[in-house]
Amino acid sequence: MLALSAGAALAEGGGGHAVPWQMGLQPGVTPVAEFIHWFHNYLLLPIITVITLFVLGLLIYVMVKFNAKANPVPSKTTHNTTIEVLWTVIPIVILVVIAIPSFRLLYLQRDMPQGDMTIKVIGNPSWNWTYEYPDLGTNEDGSAKVSFTAYLKAKDKLEATDTWLLSTDVPVVVPVNKTVRLHVTSDPEGIIHAWTIPAFGMKIDAIPGRLNEDWFRATKEGVYYGQCSELCGKDHAFMPIEVHVVSQADFDAWSEKIKTAGADEARSFLFALLKAKGQLAQK
Repeated sequence: MLALSAGAALAEGGGGHAVPWQMGLQPGVTPVAEFIHWFHNYLLLPIITVITLFVLGLLIYVMVKFNAKANPVPSKTTHNTTIEVLWTVIPIVILVVIAIPSFRLLYLQRDMPQGDMTIKVIGNPSWNWTYEYPDLGTNEDGSAKVSFTAYLKAKDKLEATDTWLLSTDVPVVVPVNKTVRLHVTSDPEGIIHAWTIPAFGMKIDAIPGRLNEDWFRATKEGVYYGQCSELCGKDHAFMPIEVHVVSQADFDAWSEKIKTAGADEARSFLFALLKAKGQLAQK
């Protein structure tokens, strides 16, 4: 998705999703996303640029220096030890320079920290997501008391703060600066999905019969969007993810409301709370 600079995107209220004419990645709000951005912007991009310009320079030099008009008697050189050593050693050095921070990034992504809370994410065959909050209490049968399915919000029901094709009828809510561990799976009778939020720098497959795990720690309050990024069928493009990162006090108020009044009323309660604080901007 094309979207302004990161600063302009945030200024226009598009911090949680791409906006028209944006260049570059969405602003990262987790340690993993910030590492990904550094790795891309300040390591890979300069290396790729230098290599591309070097190869372009070589091509131009060869075309000018060794064309038939400038060099009617072609060279019969078949071996140059120095050049062969250089074009073997230099790529190895480049790959090592890339590999070291790459392994550190992979370790950061897959080394699961101690979580402050856990959310179970289930991809459904009807192209929507079910969320369970086991930390907010369980029933006698072991199921989570707080559980809801988030559906794409219909276009005729969109509010001024919503985003078409990204907003859901019930959002996921998490506290800011807390480590959230995700247990991700798919309905046993379903298909493979992928739970993805670019601003969090994360993507994890939801596979039938298998429990995958991921984590994030959002450092800024706001609304962040994602979509299923696995080609999962006819409604693949209509399987959005909406996450609200709020203060601990707001999360506690929301969690009490959802336990007593249900997901719909808890959503209305949270949105009214955020609007009163001026934290829910109109699009």
